[in-house]
Amino acid sequence: MTIFPERVFSGIQPTGNLHLGNYLGAIVKFVALQKTHECLFCVVDLHAITVPQDPGELRQAIRRIAAAYIASGLDPVKNIIFNQSQVAEHAELAWIFNCVARMGWLNRMTQFKEKAGKDRENASIGLFAYPALMAADILLYRATHVPVGEDQKQHIELARDIAQKFNTDFAGSIAANGHDGPFFPLPEPLIQGPAARVMSLRDGLKKMSKSDPSDFSRINLSDDAEAIAQKVRKAKTDPEPLPSDVEGLAGRPEAENLVGIYAALSDSPRESVLQDFGGAQFSAFKNGLVDLAVAKLSPIGGEMRRLEDDPAYIDSILRDGSLRARELAGPVMDQVKDVLGLIR
Repeated sequence: MTIFPERVFSGIQPTGNLHLGNYLGAIVKFVALQKTHECLFCVVDLHAITVPQDPGELRQAIRRIAAAYIASGLDPVKNIIFNQSQVAEHAELAWIFNCVARMGWLNRMTQFKEKAGKDRENASIGLFAYPALMAADILLYRATHVPVGEDQKQHIELARDIAQKFNTDFAGSIAANGHDGPFFPLPEPLIQGPAARVMSLRDGLKKMSKSDPSDFSRINLSDDAEAIAQKVRKAKTDPEPLPSDVEGLAGRPEAENLVGIYAALSDSPRESVLQDFGGAQFSAFKNGLVDLAVAKLSPIGGEMRRLEDDPAYIDSILRDGSLRARELAGPVMDQVKDVLGLIR
């Protein structure tokens, strides 16, 4: 029986500015996982072009994501950091998975419905087939664990379905080609964390988003200390003091969001935060949150700006990571072709 070594794969699209939600919901997990797992962290630029992009802005955005990875603490020597389009096997395996996945499976993907909206007929085929490419991203490296937000969990379930169908449909050929057991693992989503879902600073019922027209709805990772402080102080609150226990946050989305952010940035439970600030007015709590957010985030923004000023260095990191990724991807793709009966 095949035993797959634990391997982590995850990626971020180079669209818009990375913000606090991306950092707490994803990058903090990446930094922790690099201590215990073999990891690949990708800038998924092929996913970005499922909708129109300005070429110059896209190139800059790819480098910005790579800079954010490194500035946040990811080690480009220990981990493989690369951009997807430099590893052709991603697109090659995605086409094969397009032939394995079923239309009904993709029709159930809620993210396509949300992104395409009422104008489905004008959406790109790439946007519709996005989850098959995501499955290829993961399974090309036989990754076993994928840190994702709750909104991507459905795509991981689809990757599992595609892996299972491939393993079942080609079981005889897989065995004939010397594989003892399944060809692909069934990857597990990693969603745990105190602030897996960070909400807008202007509306506690809406997720913090790159696409929100108000820059005050989010803290960008590239923000300097002054911008961070200003956004926290202007964050929407309610007139009541902070409660002394978590139950008191019910029905108070803005209070719950800010407490959750503090808890995540300080790596402490919400109960502990409320023990310290319960009964206080939001002005006092925000002063504490400003100090914490500036201390944690402004060094990342500063390092990102320094790295972005050296695009040749960023490009060298991505080029090296892509070569290392291809060393893993190439043999898997060769084996896939053998299993399918393709001549190589």
